Amino acid sequence: MNLGRVIGTVISTRKVESFDGVKLLIVQPLDEDLKVRGEPVVACDTQQAGPGQIVTFIGGREASLPLPEPFNPSDATITSIVDEVSLAARQK
Repeated sequence: MNLGRVIGTVISTRKVESFDGVKLLIVQPLDEDLKVRGEPVVACDTQQAGPGQIVTFIGGREASLPLPEPFNPSDATITSIVDEVSLAARQK
């Protein structure tokens, strides 16, 4: 599971049938300190997330499991909207 911030939306007039009714969002991956990590990804939204929200998302084969149609080509799917992130003090 990864942390990310929703930074945009994707509008598609034509897509595979398994994505019908599925909102697509652009998610910027974040590290545990909420700093940018890697390139943005397009993720299927199962949680009704919105711009600026911090979310968790999964990638790989498991990304297809939360969607209504389990056989689809999803590479990333949002699985939750994060309310708060806190870390215990780190030892140096």
